[in-house]
Amino acid sequence: MSFQELNLIEPILKALQSEGYTQPTPIQEQAIPSILQGNDLLGCAQTGTGKTAAFAIPMLQLLHRPHQNIKAQRHIRALVLTPTRELAIQIEESFKAYGNHLPLRYLVIFGGVGQKPQTDALQKGVDILVATPGRLLDLMNQGFISLKDLEIFVLDEADRMLDMGFIHDVKRVIAKLPAKRQTLFFSATMPKEIQALADTILNNPVKVEVTPVSSTAEKIQQQVFFVEKTNKRHLLYHILQDKSIESVLVFARTKHGSDRIAKELGKAGIKAEAIHGNKSQNARQRALTNFKSKATRVLVATDIAARGIDVDELAYVINYELPNIPETYVHRIGRTGRAGLSGTAFSFCDAEEKAYLNDIEKLIGIKIPVTEDHPFAMTWQSLMAPAGLTSLTANNRDRAIKGKRGGQGGMNNGQQRKPQQAGQQQARKDQEPNLSGAKKAPNKKRRFWGKKKQQA
Repeated sequence: MSFQELNLIEPILKALQSEGYTQPTPIQEQAIPSILQGNDLLGCAQTGTGKTAAFAIPMLQLLHRPHQNIKAQRHIRALVLTPTRELAIQIEESFKAYGNHLPLRYLVIFGGVGQKPQTDALQKGVDILVATPGRLLDLMNQGFISLKDLEIFVLDEADRMLDMGFIHDVKRVIAKLPAKRQTLFFSATMPKEIQALADTILNNPVKVEVTPVSSTAEKIQQQVFFVEKTNKRHLLYHILQDKSIESVLVFARTKHGSDRIAKELGKAGIKAEAIHGNKSQNARQRALTNFKSKATRVLVATDIAARGIDVDELAYVINYELPNIPETYVHRIGRTGRAGLSGTAFSFCDAEEKAYLNDIEKLIGIKIPVTEDHPFAMTWQSLMAPAGLTSLTANNRDRAIKGKRGGQGGMNNGQQRKPQQAGQQQARKDQEPNLSGAKKAPNKKRRFWGKKKQQA
């Protein structure tokens, strides 16, 4: 099916052609006709499926009025509520791209920046408003925003709203909406709280479900590297020696961790920036812009900050630390392999994260292939840990079990280390870069990246 078959108006088709869009994704193919018919919609789709275009394109067509007097006072006719600033900015950019040939006005508002430019734009008139909950409620309470003329309401990333504690703000916004409206509700997962909310605000909705959250895109090549926690930085540096990896999104579990990784990569001569909630809005947007333009090779992000990152043709994602929530893994690697393209997701797993890996593999229903051929492979003692046996390759698993039982040929008490293993360890000492710039202290245990660990 082509976009022409979806009965879209010529200005939108022209814009889509300029953007290089030829065929709709499955969620677009299912959602666009239903929305154009005026139906409420419940969309369950993971990241990377083309969800934004699925609601933005039909909204633009519904709101376009050919004989509209553009000098007349404009009122907010559509509201898109989304959890993060980055996602809000990208949604507005999508509206501008798809509606490039339409006389509609768009505005994005979010907290963390001065409100005057936003209130000035509101007073000039806006057709489509994209907002985060906090700033929206603030400006509503100040009298800058009225939603009495609203025709279409979109609640995007509803499950992330719940995770971030915004669900009560969302309910306050919904209470201010006119009863007669079209509501489009999107969520990657449907926990019971989100399902209950959907039931209260949707009127006989059409349900569209594409690629459930428990699955990962087929074109994403997944690999796991078993590595000691203290060697993760060296493994990351080792992987980045491959110059064919032009840009990569690296996930860290904490804000402090993401800053440390970016800083140490910078010391090693690799252009890297961190993006997380403690960064100013200008710093976050600058880092994202640099990454999109490939001025920055590595972007290190926390989960919440990365939810809104949408980079065309991003080929690599690295889980420097595995998430403790399996669904988060799916969202993370969904940053690559978007719009039908292929992608690669590397995951570093230390001894403490084996349980997380087991949960992830249980959720996605596959065993992630293990890459053993790297200079920082986990030692056999860690491989024998019972919690990790189910995630090892058959070869490693059998070898570990034999060693644990004391069977002949097993690695008993560390006495039968293979010669190449000893050679690898010596090679690491000779080749690994001193990323911290600090001298190795004799007879002392080396700290994380040459510094004491900081509490996240």
